[in-house]
Amino acid sequence: MTTFTSKWNYPTTVRFGPGRIKELPEVLQAAGIKRPLFVTDPGLAKLPVVAKTLKLLDDAKIPHGVFSEVKPNPVESNLTAGIAAYKKGEHDGVIAFGGGSALDLGKLVAFQAGQTRPVWDFEDIGDWWMRANGEAIAPIIAVPTTAGTGSEVGRAAVITNEESHTKKVIFHPKMLPVIVIADPELTVGMPPFITAGTGMDALAHCLEAYCAPGYHPMADGIGVEGIRLVFENLPRAFADGHDIEARANMMAAAAMGATAFQKGLGAIHSLSHPIGALYDTHHGMTNAVFMPYVLAFNREAIEEKIARLAAYCAIRGGFDGFSKAVMKLRKELKVPHALPDLIKGLDMDKKRKTLIADMAVVDPTAGGNPVKLTKKAASALLDAAITGEN
Repeated sequence: MTTFTSKWNYPTTVRFGPGRIKELPEVLQAAGIKRPLFVTDPGLAKLPVVAKTLKLLDDAKIPHGVFSEVKPNPVESNLTAGIAAYKKGEHDGVIAFGGGSALDLGKLVAFQAGQTRPVWDFEDIGDWWMRANGEAIAPIIAVPTTAGTGSEVGRAAVITNEESHTKKVIFHPKMLPVIVIADPELTVGMPPFITAGTGMDALAHCLEAYCAPGYHPMADGIGVEGIRLVFENLPRAFADGHDIEARANMMAAAAMGATAFQKGLGAIHSLSHPIGALYDTHHGMTNAVFMPYVLAFNREAIEEKIARLAAYCAIRGGFDGFSKAVMKLRKELKVPHALPDLIKGLDMDKKRKTLIADMAVVDPTAGGNPVKLTKKAASALLDAAITGEN
């Protein structure tokens, strides 16, 4: 029986559309930020898209600093360095510019710079977020340049604990950016691999949110439409990086996924997180590898829901048809079918497999899986993803 008790949240203000990055100076003024720290990743920092954006600030005579020491899977040392740059520059807000790693780290810098407790004290467990000094959290402007994580509309960020090699989700309502500039023109330069990986991340968010137990019909509806947008637009964006319509629809799907997954995620993410932490793999691509194996594992609990989803997406064949559509999409995007195809030279002994299964079942996302994720189940799913057989 459904329990009709839930808590619903929706995104912040999003300025969506091609060319809207030009509004950055106006957006900063609206957010009350006079001296922003521009947080991005080292690859983007060298590209013209960053130079053009920083010129907007120069032309508007807005003093700013730039920080780009961000790993693909951000770690605590990145955060420590970012906070040092924030304080040294006497900044009063953050522009988080880039993919999920830059967005997450930018949000964490704005959050953690004014706190006195370690960042791990604010992990997304119970009401730990209430330990934070909310008044000390700086405003954030988010500018995504990929279409995957949806971190621009999220109230949390992921960071890897280097000592335990575990990914931690840090949460606070004020980590939600005050304004988002979602300009699909900024995603035009994404290479096919990143387009595929980030797009499959958006699909994983929408799909796991839709399948998660609990009562949240609005999140379900957002997830379903996000899934349709991915199936219809990701192959186009992958094939032609300059297809602005496909890029725009994928950017919308990414934000929709992050809005929907307030309902929950599941085993795709809880298995992907330890793999990413231990092997530094691309998060979205790792999700894509695990997706069909987790779908098959959850079948008994979600078959009817997936049949409705398939019908909405004009996919014939119910659950089986949808599973085949996922496999077809993965093949079209050149997603590795199994973990050894993603991690070259992968040699995983029994001890390492046990460690990953242990990490997966305690990951914050595991609780949202429609079928209870036990250590035995996590081990079986890991084996399936290694052999490539369900």
